[in-house]
Amino acid sequence: MSTRVSSRRLGLLLGGAALLALSAGPSLAQQTGAQQSAGKPPTVEEARAFVEAAEKELAELGIKSNRAAWVRATYITPDTNQLAADADLAYQSRVGRLVEESKRFNGLTLTGDLARKMEKLKLLSVLPPPADPKLAEELSRVTTELQTQYDTGKACLANGECKPLDDISETLRTSRDPKEMLDVWTAWHKVAPPMKPLYAREVEIANQGAREMGFKDVGALWRSNYDMDPDAFAAETDRLWGQVKPLYESLHCHVRAKLVEKYGDAAKRPDGRIPAHLLGNMWAQEWSNVYDLVAPGSADPGYDLTKILRDKGYDAVKMTRTAEGFFTSLGFTPLPQTFWERSMLVRPKDREVTCHASAWDIDDKDDIRIKMCMQVTAEDFQTVHHELGHNFYQRAYKEQPYLFRSGANDGFHEAIGDFVALSITPKYLVDLKLLDREPAADKDLGLLMNEALRGVAFLPFGLLVDKWRWQVFAGEVGPDSYNKAWWDLRAQYQGVAAPVARTEADFDPGAKNHIPGNTPYMRYFLARILQFQFHQAACQQAGYKGPLHRCSVYGDKEVGKRFNAMLEMGQSKPWPEALNAFTGTRQMDGSAMLAYFKPLKDWLDQQNQGRQCGWQ
Repeated sequence: MSTRVSSRRLGLLLGGAALLALSAGPSLAQQTGAQQSAGKPPTVEEARAFVEAAEKELAELGIKSNRAAWVRATYITPDTNQLAADADLAYQSRVGRLVEESKRFNGLTLTGDLARKMEKLKLLSVLPPPADPKLAEELSRVTTELQTQYDTGKACLANGECKPLDDISETLRTSRDPKEMLDVWTAWHKVAPPMKPLYAREVEIANQGAREMGFKDVGALWRSNYDMDPDAFAAETDRLWGQVKPLYESLHCHVRAKLVEKYGDAAKRPDGRIPAHLLGNMWAQEWSNVYDLVAPGSADPGYDLTKILRDKGYDAVKMTRTAEGFFTSLGFTPLPQTFWERSMLVRPKDREVTCHASAWDIDDKDDIRIKMCMQVTAEDFQTVHHELGHNFYQRAYKEQPYLFRSGANDGFHEAIGDFVALSITPKYLVDLKLLDREPAADKDLGLLMNEALRGVAFLPFGLLVDKWRWQVFAGEVGPDSYNKAWWDLRAQYQGVAAPVARTEADFDPGAKNHIPGNTPYMRYFLARILQFQFHQAACQQAGYKGPLHRCSVYGDKEVGKRFNAMLEMGQSKPWPEALNAFTGTRQMDGSAMLAYFKPLKDWLDQQNQGRQCGWQ
């Protein structure tokens, strides 16, 4: 999963032994408040002046934090860790102080944009630092150490070789040897145990910061960012999962049967769960890499996109230019020259970097970039379309006030690029002259299977990562049961099991970037739902009448115009209003996903007749 990065969402992702002097002086907003008459009740105009000063100050500090974070992510050294930590702590400390200062306006009747900005100010920090400078510094130091341990982690294999994650991920992608896959899986998960005490301390300190801001815990803070009550939002995610769960269960049943067919005892479990190492992905979150084992026998579309891209001489730049061309075909302005000068598209050979794909908005205006260790594969071809979705969204809302320069909700930000990826159909590939003609309709099952292995297979994982963290932040799960709770949720939602015995000496959540990196994950679950809603709405606007999975809106400027109108709203309105602006409905809904995959669901149910489906 990719990540969208800007100062408003970095939220102490970095940390370090901070220069607290950077945040020692009075803020502009505080100076504004000091000019007000002592003892008099605050006024709406004073609240407006406070917010305007806060936005100005945070915009300036945010740019410094973003620049330092970019250098750290693309050139990891102790010095860049320190510089990024200092800049990020300066930003986060200001946020904390501004939230504290904003309390003087509690009880004042605020309306419209002013009320919304005051609310969004409180939600800027992912991990809010406590007011105590020593604890804030410790939180900063711990978060840096966690991210650095992950970023520089190496999997040391049975043969003595130690390799980075992207190298061993390629082994999982291509291997069909259960022993080799188990070796790779086990080796990477050994990176995580040293993170466990750091993570437990991080939770403890950040929860104190959240309580100081008036939230029950960090999980409640995260859930408050969806224009609804935190508990109501949790219930909404369960409702959406209930809609799409039958589709996942049909896919799980078929994939498990085919893996048992291929691997025999290595894939069999009496509880019906699938061993995680056999699914072609380190976290068993997407299953595209087992396509050849599970696809319909007659559904080969007749092309291998990875091979075509390589045969046609595509490299990282050409893949990125192609993705840019999709957006310009909808009427968007091309990327600025600085994007090409400043992005990191491939892994450098001379230094440590964070390879996890991410899109960056450095100055909240035009300095947009992506960071990837791109390889010429069909998967990265989709990923670069996704990352540019973030960038075009960031640029669309750049004229909004600072506190509204974000997605309608974080699921929107992830869904934009995913929606575009659904238009990477055979028709789109013909338009790009990568294919001579579209495969016949009888090949559609294979294409749908491939998309389901990516999108449908991901749904329960996208849900459970934050369900685990919500339990941890709430104190329902402590360090003595981190790993058990993790695998209990993976069993409950995914029907997936660890391939070897696990204990609390392990810390398997830490083997997933978003845990040590403190990136809220529910956005990815929401994005999987929203992308199909966006796609269905766009195809209807384009007047498309055929099967939803064959629709591509490449080149449709009228769709692009309506799409951009939603993007330009940023976070200025509650997300149901943004959703309604493009789709005509105010509710997130899984029915578009079900409509997209209906031919596959029908086929899966036929294949599963006589099989024992489900898991314990």
